[in-house]
Amino acid sequence: MSQNDFRFKQFNIQQDRCAMKVGTDGVLLGAWVDPGNAKTILDIGTGTGLLALMLAQKSDAVIHAIDIDEDSCSQANTNFSNSPWSTRIQCIHQSIQYFSSHTPNRYDLIVSNPPYFIDAHPAPSEARNIARHMGETLEVDDLVSGVLQLLSPTGRFCVILPFKEGLQFLEHAAAKGLFAWRITKVKTKVEKQEKRFMMEFGRTEKR
Repeated sequence: MSQNDFRFKQFNIQQDRCAMKVGTDGVLLGAWVDPGNAKTILDIGTGTGLLALMLAQKSDAVIHAIDIDEDSCSQANTNFSNSPWSTRIQCIHQSIQYFSSHTPNRYDLIVSNPPYFIDAHPAPSEARNIARHMGETLEVDDLVSGVLQLLSPTGRFCVILPFKEGLQFLEHAAAKGLFAWRITKVKTKVEKQEKRFMMEFGRTEKR
């Protein structure tokens, strides 16, 4: 297996054209999210299509994925076509800002492994920089507003973020009417501080 391929039990990821490769965050979130009885799922910023494929494997849902990067979207669709779930999964080359204001669809489950390096130095390539840096192409407001526009009344939104950005997102989301239902904190070592928050949100304060 080359560095441009990542193989799971039931599907294979090609990633030579994607700015952001398969990483631990995406695998963690895909394993953590329970699709339940969701009939419709949206993956925001799909990249290679990893999250969408992991959820297709665990559900019978129709899954839409979106990405602002044309090459990533094209490669995600290739990965979808080569999977066992090609008839119910597709990637659309659109930003969350455009998609949320133009589609009539509402989703039972929305997931995202978003760009979150708010204070990080720019990445060396433009494509990777766009994929990594929130605040340049994806504001927190845009993500929360898009989710609220697209989420069904009883739907759930699941996201993974680093510790600092996770705390900020929790506060911002609650102010907009998106409330945390479940939070899992991830440590690399028992004695270390939490490195990631995996969070599930809904429209009500209590489930």
